[in-house]
Amino acid sequence: MDEQKKTEQVRSLGRAIRDVRIADAEQSNVVVELGDTERARLEILHEALDDVAKELPEDMEMLTFQIVPGRKPRFWIDITSFVEMARDKRTYRFLKDTRLGRVVLIESHDVEDVADKVTHYLAERIVEREKAIESDYLLKKMADTAVDPSKVEAAKNAKNAKQDGVGTAWLWWFLLGIFAGAVGLVAYAWYLPTKF
Repeated sequence: MDEQKKTEQVRSLGRAIRDVRIADAEQSNVVVELGDTERARLEILHEALDDVAKELPEDMEMLTFQIVPGRKPRFWIDITSFVEMARDKRTYRFLKDTRLGRVVLIESHDVEDVADKVTHYLAERIVEREKAIESDYLLKKMADTAVDPSKVEAAKNAKNAKQDGVGTAWLWWFLLGIFAGAVGLVAYAWYLPTKF
């Protein structure tokens, strides 16, 4: 019996390494299973949004709408927003990166609530895009129909020159009239004494 106790008390590095490897493999399996669970829940959300995905405009390159695997799988909606699972692996978190930091748009256990929020977010993005396109069109149209400032300046200069020319012509006619009157007066004055 003493020998059996001695055998049990003997420590073996090889056995300890084997036990650690087994524990590590089991933990890795748990982590993989948790990742698979997260991905499966994100796929449920993706399926809930399947009809919405079919309605998305094809020319909106900013929408990615795909699940990206990794240590923390994420369902990317566009380049700044995504859905991931919270630490409890049951709660969906719809997040958006902004200039001021990351914002939680919704956090819920209910996939339908999250799908509704994502759908509303997509609708907002589409309307924003339409407004941007419309404003670009209006700016271009206004630029096309707007008067060129250089043409306005040239027309103003031409008008001023014409007014200056008209003013100068009147001045010359006025001076010519005065000169003609003076010549007529001198001629009359000269002619008048000789007549009497």
